[in-house]
Amino acid sequence: MKYPHLFEPLAIGSAVFRNRIFSSPQGYYNVAKDNLPSLDEVAYYERKARGGFASVTVGDCIVEDETGTHYPFLLRLEDRSTLPGLAAIASGVTRHGAVASAELNHAGMYARFVKYPDGSVYGADSMKNAAASTVLGGNLYGPVYIENGKYGEVLEMPEEMILRIIDKFGKAAAWAKSAGFGMVTVHGGHGWLLSQFMSPTVNTRKDRWGGSFENCMRLPLAVIESIRKNVGKNFPIEYRFSGSEASATGYDIDYGVKFAQAIDGKVDIIHVSAGDHEDDHSIVITHPSMFMEDGINVKYAAEIKKHVKTPVATVGALTDPEMMEDIIASGRADIVELGRQSLADPDLPTKARTGREDDINKCLRCNTCLEHTGSIRSLRCATNPEIGFERDAKIPRPITERKRVLVAGGGIGGMQAAITAAERGHEVILCEKSDKLGGVLRCEQDVPFKKRLHEYLDRQARRIAKAPIDLRLNTEVTPELARSLNADVIFAALGAVPSIPPIAGINGANVTEATALYAAPETAGANVAVIGGGLVGIELAIYLRTLGKTVTIIEQLPTLVSDDAGMHLLAHDELLRQPDITIHRGTSVTEITPSGVTCRNDGGEFKIPADTVVIAAGQSPRRTEAIALHNCAPEFYQIGDCVTPHRIITATSQAWTIARDV
Repeated sequence: MKYPHLFEPLAIGSAVFRNRIFSSPQGYYNVAKDNLPSLDEVAYYERKARGGFASVTVGDCIVEDETGTHYPFLLRLEDRSTLPGLAAIASGVTRHGAVASAELNHAGMYARFVKYPDGSVYGADSMKNAAASTVLGGNLYGPVYIENGKYGEVLEMPEEMILRIIDKFGKAAAWAKSAGFGMVTVHGGHGWLLSQFMSPTVNTRKDRWGGSFENCMRLPLAVIESIRKNVGKNFPIEYRFSGSEASATGYDIDYGVKFAQAIDGKVDIIHVSAGDHEDDHSIVITHPSMFMEDGINVKYAAEIKKHVKTPVATVGALTDPEMMEDIIASGRADIVELGRQSLADPDLPTKARTGREDDINKCLRCNTCLEHTGSIRSLRCATNPEIGFERDAKIPRPITERKRVLVAGGGIGGMQAAITAAERGHEVILCEKSDKLGGVLRCEQDVPFKKRLHEYLDRQARRIAKAPIDLRLNTEVTPELARSLNADVIFAALGAVPSIPPIAGINGANVTEATALYAAPETAGANVAVIGGGLVGIELAIYLRTLGKTVTIIEQLPTLVSDDAGMHLLAHDELLRQPDITIHRGTSVTEITPSGVTCRNDGGEFKIPADTVVIAAGQSPRRTEAIALHNCAPEFYQIGDCVTPHRIITATSQAWTIARDV
């Protein structure tokens, strides 16, 4: 076996884990008003087990909803009507050979959603001030009193409440066990209640529940003891915490080691994460961005592993089975846990075990999944269109009639449409006007932080090469060609072209377009002005800075796309603060000259020196070319950027869905 350490079974108490690859805790927020588990949720977790993960953890199970809920749509283990749904999830995971785990959590002072005397739940952060929430009866509680906490006034948690919550953790674990779960995962990290109490900077209480290290440890240890009492000595307990909070105000790895030593032998797995969920700088370490190296957080687990005997799990930016094997073989950790990667490819364990590493769809770390969780409460993946539609995906779609399918365009959408149509048994012809598949995104193939995107495009190209697809490169689909091929179905996936704004001097010798500069960055001068503060402009600026260029971003709108609070955009924000990048918001370019650009904003007119001026002003869809094909076959579909330029997920989702309908 190529990865003997990665696939060595692990026996812990009453559980046997078939390998060392766990699916780390992920919440499922696409719930109905009653917050009970749905069939969609069952299918979501079951899919990971079916793909070969040894353990699948249901994230964000709240142990006490009166004071501990940070979103109103979380699983609440106090609600006994959750039993059938929990049992269905546990069964869906375990019947595929994996161990189902429930993550037990309490948000503490970050609860945001608290329960009022009438039983309803409101968001404390939706109130205009802390006093309003107090009057209504919903108070926030933490280790100490904070007059102006992030979500309002925080009251010091009285001892009787602490004791009640300890009991709730134990009862929640017993409830999960009764539903068929084979393990519980205690969430003691990322800034939630247990980490608030263990924090030497947050927990400055003067009683036995804070102040000294021993007192800060009292609540976590009491929770572990309560759970053990309720589930028995052989039932596995995983404890998840931040090895380092990785922030200026949080604790470091030395304190993390000290904490791990305190729980060593009292739990069965020490799961070492990093960061603080409520700190913008720290959270992009909890969820490493594409700008960070693979396995960047393994160092925390590796250090803790030196000081404890309990099996240690590591998590964060892990996509490569070879790296995972080395982590375990070298003794840096005993278990690897995958979060976003389990969405990009739920079949990673099976593919790695059976020698199909080249077919693993590696996570781009674009954080499309997290952004969709925040915006529509449903997980999605940019490159895996199955995610969010697991129930639909597992239903076979046999074709009633084999059709000739012509796909015009070999970019993101075109490749996915061709692959899906061929998998279903249709005769597929894929035409691409250039000499290579991948579309406009191929221009970024040498950008280090876009490495995984390039690998994704290569993987899709390999899938096409292996499939019964008639691939025709250097072939532009005209209406004449389309008619001559006698297709039953046409997919127009013709993409978009750069938008060129009407600026004086736009055709100057020092002016180029973003995709052209990505393809030939050596042509850029020392000082570069980027016109456009969207994703393309921002990421180009970040890339050029790594090449030693001084960059100015000019955006006509009052905000950049990175001014949004999305997870990926937080990573942008960190990098845009670096030296040699200047940003002008609310600024228009009135003229481009050989020496730079002339700009205007509320402060008047000014000049920005630049050797190279880059246009990153968006894309214009090739609608005219696409529509010209509409009457060349009985069925006609437009997908991707030739409809409206958007992100990768739009193209993959449309292509996969429509190709399954044909």
